[in-house]
This record gives sequence, C-alpha cells and structure tokens, in this order.
Amino acid sequence: MIFQRRGPFQPGDHVQLTDDKGRRHRLVLAPGQSFHTHRGSVAHDDLIGADEGSVVRASGGTAYVALRPLLADYTVSMARGAAVVYPKDAAQIVGLADIFPGARVLEAGAGSGALSCWLLRAVGEAGLLVSFERRADFAGVARRNVEAYFGGPHPAWRLVIGDFPARPAGQAGADRVVLDLLAPWDQVAPAADCLNPGGLICCYVATTTQLSRVVEALRGHGGFDEPAAWEALQRGWHVEGLAVRPEHRMVGHTGFLVTARRLARGVSAPPRRRRPAKGAQADELESAR
Repeated sequence: MIFQRRGPFQPGDHVQLTDDKGRRHRLVLAPGQSFHTHRGSVAHDDLIGADEGSVVRASGGTAYVALRPLLADYTVSMARGAAVVYPKDAAQIVGLADIFPGARVLEAGAGSGALSCWLLRAVGEAGLLVSFERRADFAGVARRNVEAYFGGPHPAWRLVIGDFPARPAGQAGADRVVLDLLAPWDQVAPAADCLNPGGLICCYVATTTQLSRVVEALRGHGGFDEPAAWEALQRGWHVEGLAVRPEHRMVGHTGFLVTARRLARGVSAPPRRRRPAKGAQADELESAR
C-alpha cells in the first residue's frame, strides 16, 4: 500500500504538508516538481529521500511538517462522486460491526470508495469485499480512489456495477453486510439471505425517518436479533496550558448506524419485552377505572 510504506519518502508517495496554523496540503512526489502555495514553493526533491516527520521550508520561509497521510486524512480529501462516509463513522463500522481479517463482506453503495478503503484494510488480503454500486460514474470514482490508496487493484476487492443481489452467483455466505443506501429497509430480506447464521448487518442512514424504518424492517423480518442504533459525535478540545475547553466547532451528526445479528435459519426472534412509555401506562390505569 502506498500510504503504508515505511522509511524515507520515495517518488510516487503521497505526502501531507502541515503549516504552523494546522492547514494541510497533499501532494504526490515527482522528481523535479514543485508544490506552490501563496507562501512560496516547496521542491519535491527536498522531500524525496527525507525521513517521514521531517520539516521542510517553502521559498517564502514557512515551515511545513511532512508526513504520509493517514487513511482518515485521505478519505476526507479524496475526489468525490457521492458523499463520503466520515472517518468517525467508518471507525464505528469497522469496530462495532466487528469487521475482522479474513471476513467476507458485502457492501451495497460503494459511493466514492471511502468506506471501501476502511473495509479492505480491515479484511486484509485473505478476506473478500464485494462492493455494489448502481451508478457507473460513482463506481469509476470509487475504483480510482481505492486504487490510489492501495497503489493498484486490491486482491480482495470486487466492484460490481449493479443492484445488491440476494446472493451473487457462486458467492459463499457473507459474514457481514454493510448497507449505505437511501432505502436499506428494501434490502433487509436479500441481506438476510446472504448472511451466515451469526453474521451481522450494518446500515448507515442519515435521517430519523430512515432510522425508524430500517429498525422496524429488521424487527419485522424476524430473522434478526434485536437491532442496536446509535450515532457518534466528534468534538475536539483546545489545550494550552491551563486553558482547556471544548472546541467551538465539532463534527456533529453525519448519520445513524444500525446493527443486528442474523439468527439461525428457520429461527424467529423471541418477542422483545419493552417497558411501556409513561403515557401509555397512565392510559391503561385510567381505562381500568
């Protein structure tokens, strides 16, 4: 992987330059080239052969810290067709959807390929990620972004232009299904057909209406354990000596995540006991009088 190289910078490496105000610039090293900003230019040859974490100065005197970008840096700055899944949500999907090395994962809605990069790095070369994208133009953007990150085609990735099927021809059962679609509730039954018993479905949705519909669809299907739903908010902190306070800006709501485990074939989920709302309990007492 280009972004996972170690040692001194080489031609073709992606490099992230950060100035004293935290502003970041990304470039691809090429001998004889220069990177230009309003603060002057930085010669690529000054970076080639330098260790990661070096400081380079532009012709105008500004100092930049040079590092290889993290995957989080790459995905928020990549070329976009569809909107990208933010790193905070991608990390939640990889962690709480338990994407493991060697897993067989089906992804519906490849978009710009941001989440595909995270999933591929999690499953590794021994796993398999099949990404479905209905729009050929989005699929093209996703392919370019993924191959730019890994330095070429990833051996564990299959990109399919078309709808998410009940089960791809010749495809063994999936361990995980990740849905990033406008109407994931329509794909609950096909996802259940694809999943191995004990497998997990993860849905990424933007609105409370979508959240409600997908949770009720999972419950109504009967082949899943009780769904879990949440969102993640990311807030930075300003720390200067004893001046410690939350940042004024934060990465707030970007989407909701829903996960549910696949039950064994032919097994239905037992009825879930839920505490009634206070209003409902008061109505029952009133009617009993």
